[in-house]
Amino acid sequence: MFSKRKITTSTKSCSDNVKRFRALLQKSDTIIIGAGAGLSASAGFTYTGQRFEDNFPDFIKKYGFRDMYSGGFHPFESLEEYWAYWSRYVFINRYMDSDNGTYKRLFELVKDKDYFVLTTNVDHQFQKAGFDKHRLFYTQGDYGLFQCSEPCHNATCDNEKAIRDMVARQADMKIPAGLIPHCPVCGKPMTMNLRADDTFVQDKGWYQAGERYSDFIRRHKGLPVLFLELGVGMNTPGIIKYPFWRMTAANPRAVYACVNHGEAVCPQEIEGQSVCIDGDIGEVLNRL
Repeated sequence: MFSKRKITTSTKSCSDNVKRFRALLQKSDTIIIGAGAGLSASAGFTYTGQRFEDNFPDFIKKYGFRDMYSGGFHPFESLEEYWAYWSRYVFINRYMDSDNGTYKRLFELVKDKDYFVLTTNVDHQFQKAGFDKHRLFYTQGDYGLFQCSEPCHNATCDNEKAIRDMVARQADMKIPAGLIPHCPVCGKPMTMNLRADDTFVQDKGWYQAGERYSDFIRRHKGLPVLFLELGVGMNTPGIIKYPFWRMTAANPRAVYACVNHGEAVCPQEIEGQSVCIDGDIGEVLNRL
């Protein structure tokens, strides 16, 4: 549908685009937010550098991990070690209050709008900032949920108490064997409810959220809509980016806005309906 050539923000200055973006937010009654990892990174949830080094010095020393994300795929020596790593990983990204204010500023901008959020982020920051959970669709899972590793059934369970216990009681890069979570149905080890392969569990809540999102899209078809893409890269463009482009192209009353550091682009077919800002999301929101 779209040509291979894309445009960037170079046609207008960043200042001009921020002004256009501000005007769009003010006049738009309906906003569909598509959020990727860049939004959380801007909010302070970085997986490299000082934050990683401060929380995983022992794992870095032993295995030479260079970032938090890739470390999660390592074939650990035991489940005790696996959960020592993952409990810290989940704790700092899901249960610690680390947002630098970016999510809260975004909420203040849209809280009085008719909004819906589609996100590949799994860190629960939208709800922490005040977003209505019935207006959120977490497509790729949630750090706050366990699922059966088999999986033997399509259900998930909250993991906050288990994660906090693992963090508090681990020693020498291991948790006590008695804290290893096991499936209450088949007895096999539990794992994180994160989309990594075909074992990902889409539970009842996942399908309900997906239907609410689909219904929101149906109800606003052909109406004025702002498709606001924040920090979405090219790892999974088929979830947010490409659908937003297609829906903008199909609706002359829609506008596509993208804020992303280094990846603020759109197809030339919707250039006239788009505002692309190459910059840090938190800084842009501050300027609004």
